[in-house]
Formats: sequence, structure tokens, C-alpha cells
Amino acid sequence: MKKYFLEILVFLVGAAGMILELDGSRVLSPYLGTTIVVWSSLIGIILGSLSLGYWLGGRLADRRPSYQVLASLLLVSGILVACIPYIQGSLFTLATAATQSLYIRSVVVCLVLFAPATVLLGMVSPYAVKLKMETLKYTGSTVGNLYAISTLGSITGTFLAGFFLIEYLRTTTVLLLVAAILLAASLLAVGFTRRSLPLQTGLALILVAGLVIFRVHDLVLAQQGFIDTDSQYSRIWIYSGYFPGQTEEARFMQIGNEFSSAMYLNGDKLTFPYTNYYRLDSTLNPAIAQGRGLMLGGAAYSYPKDFLTHYPEAKMDVVEIDPKVTELAKQYFNLKDSDRLNIFHADARTYLNETTQTYDVIYGDAFRSMSVPYQLTTQEAVQRMYDRLTPKGVVILNVISAINGPKSQFFQAEYATYKSVFPQVYAFAVNKPENGTDVQNVMIVALKSPTKPSFVSPDKEIQGYFNHLWTKQVETSQPVLTDEYAPVDRYMLSVM
Repeated sequence: MKKYFLEILVFLVGAAGMILELDGSRVLSPYLGTTIVVWSSLIGIILGSLSLGYWLGGRLADRRPSYQVLASLLLVSGILVACIPYIQGSLFTLATAATQSLYIRSVVVCLVLFAPATVLLGMVSPYAVKLKMETLKYTGSTVGNLYAISTLGSITGTFLAGFFLIEYLRTTTVLLLVAAILLAASLLAVGFTRRSLPLQTGLALILVAGLVIFRVHDLVLAQQGFIDTDSQYSRIWIYSGYFPGQTEEARFMQIGNEFSSAMYLNGDKLTFPYTNYYRLDSTLNPAIAQGRGLMLGGAAYSYPKDFLTHYPEAKMDVVEIDPKVTELAKQYFNLKDSDRLNIFHADARTYLNETTQTYDVIYGDAFRSMSVPYQLTTQEAVQRMYDRLTPKGVVILNVISAINGPKSQFFQAEYATYKSVFPQVYAFAVNKPENGTDVQNVMIVALKSPTKPSFVSPDKEIQGYFNHLWTKQVETSQPVLTDEYAPVDRYMLSVM
């Protein structure tokens, strides 16, 4: 087996590097989100660090080619990875206090958390090549073989992390697992010698202790009502607390860096003010009371539960991409199975493309890092909604934006997009109906019928929502969003 030490070693390093990169997205998401800016920062820093590592590794290998140095590179990289869970919270706090620019925060955080270990990992391949070529004649095949094996390791790490590790293990546990892999590679490089064994044994004990500490910490937090878990799609936090200025305790679901849903622990009333605007549905289209609605985005299923209570003869379909979210909603948010509630675990755009079901009302509340996923914002997606509605059907969509001013780019574009398909489109400013320049929940209401509603109701609650109708001019300087061009993340940077 000694003959293939280096091949096994580069395979392990390749796998560890990709697991670190994929798990890194979960480290970042609760604080920075999962926008294209964050992903670009992570991938760019990883690639830049590897490039620097390749260069440094080649120079070091020419000067000091030894298994002891190679083992040290792996050992230090493992230590750096193991440190990430202990410093990430303080780093995010400092970065947020230092700048509001998501670009700067993303790059700086990725540099500090991931660059040091990744540079060392990049040094491994050229160093292994140097050690291998000292004993082999054919340099070209040697380099090709080692880099091919390293790439196979990266592929293995990608599937292992994406299909199993991140879904079934905590983010911190995966990081410590990567550190353990690098420790094993270090042991492989130097062997169990008297000189190296104490240091590496000590690191192994530290890793085990770290796993125990974080596991105990998880159990303590779980007893206090704090759940930290991962799914195939995101990192999810569930915890109890209070809305500002309120004394009634609530339970919150946070997906990534956004507060996705909440419910009061005592009582069934809706928590977030914007969700009450979905109750405009029966006023705008009375058929919904005995008809069928479609909810895009489930999270903790706050409005679907309210819908089933208020309309005992109606049915609702909910499209929620993440089965884990539905499972947690049933476990922690009183979601019950019902023959009037159909749940589809799919991307909402895919569902719209494939379904033949028609609806009286479509409710939009799908989010990714404070923004509607871009594939649901486009003219093509809106046309699919229009096609799936009954003749008097309505879309009620929640967006976070200003209505006018420099922070309104996304709203302007989305409003124009709906106007390009529907004969009537309106906006309701949830929090500040007289101030269009502040970022707030804005409800876009699109009617398939050309008959204009009166926006007058004898119901005081409904009339209160109608009073938030935006009657001033809406700026329309942004182009219609299409599948070909939908810069949603760029528009939303001004909002975050």
C-alpha cells in the first residue's frame, strides 16, 4: 500500500476541498444569504486560494521535498478548518459592523474563513507530484495520474457532500469531518512515527472533543427550543422569541438569512402583517370560498393553515421545494394533514410549467435571501400563472422592496412584468402606505378580469387593507424581467 500513498493522499485532499466548499455555503447562508454575490465570492476565493497554493506548493517542493513537510501542510490545514466554527460568529458580527456592502462582506468573510486552509490544500498536489517524480521516470503520466486522481476525489467529495453529508449532518460536524480527513491524510503522509504521533494524536483528541462539545451544545439549545438543521436546499433555524414591542411568545423559522415564517405559541392569528393581505382573496374573487388556491412557497405553512380554517369548503395546493421544511412545519408549527391540502415538493416554476390544474387565486410567498427566486419573476413565469387562473382569477404576490426611489428597482421591474401580462395590476404598501421610498413588504395584486374592483368593503378588516392601496404613480424605468434577462440579485442588493 505504501506504493500508492500519494495517490490516496491527493484523493482525500480533493474530496476534502470540495466538501469544504459546499459546506461553506451553509456556513455563510444564515448571515449573508445565498445570492449570486455570495456564491461568486465563495467560489472565487476558493479558486484564487487554490491557484496561490499551486504556485507556492511548486516552489516549496523544489526547495524542500519531504513527506514531513507535506504532512505538516495537511496538519495545519486541518487545524484551520477545525477553527472555522469557533470564529465564524464573531467574524460575521465584525464584518456587518464594518460595512453594509454585501460585496465587501462576502469577500472578506470568505478570505478569512476559507482562504488559509484552501491555500495549503492547493500546495498538496504539486508537492505530491515532486515526491512522486523522484522515483518515477515518466513525468507526464505521473502528473496526469495524480491530478486525475485528485479530480476524482473532488467529484467524490461533491456527491458525498451534496447527497449525504450536508443533509444528514450539522454544518459544524461536516467541517470537523473535513478536518479529520486532513488529519488522516497527514498521518498517511508521515506514518506513525514517534516524532509525529503525539501531535497528530493530540489533534485527533481535539477534534473528538469538538464534536462532543458541539453535540452537547446542540442538545442544550434543543431543550431551549432552538433547532439548527440542514436540508438539501438550505440551513434552517427554528427558535422561540418575541416580535419587537410584543409580549406574546412566537416560534420562528429562519431559512438561510431570512425570517421565513412564524406562529404564536398561543392562538391561531397570523404573525406577519403582510400575510393578512392574502385575505383580500375572497373580496377580489368570491369563488375562492368554494374553489381552489395555489400557494407558491410553504415554509411553516402560516397562510395555508389560515386558509383551510377560513374556507372550510375550499382546497389549497402548496408548492414547497424542500421536503425537510414541510417535515419541520408538521413537527414544530402545527401543520396537519388534510384531504383539502395537497403539498407538492418541487420547484414552483417547474410546477407551473407542468400542471394542468386551474386556480381561483395564486398566492406568491417563495423567497431566497429576501428575494423572489428569479425564475418566478419573469414574464414567462407570470404568463404561466395567468394561464393557470380561472377567468376571474387573482395573483397576490409578496415582495420586499421600496415602491419608488433608489431602492425600488426590483419592484419596478416586477410591476412592469405583471403589467405586461395582466390587464390590471395594483400594489399595496403594507407597513408605510404613504411612504414609497422605504423598503417594506409590498403586495402586488394582479387580476385576470378586466373589470375594475371598487376597493370598498363593509368588512373593516378588509377595508383597512384596501386603504393601503398605492394610488400614486409607479416609476417604470426598469425593463420587463424575462428568462433571458432577470438581474434580480443585482436589484435586491440595494434593499439588503
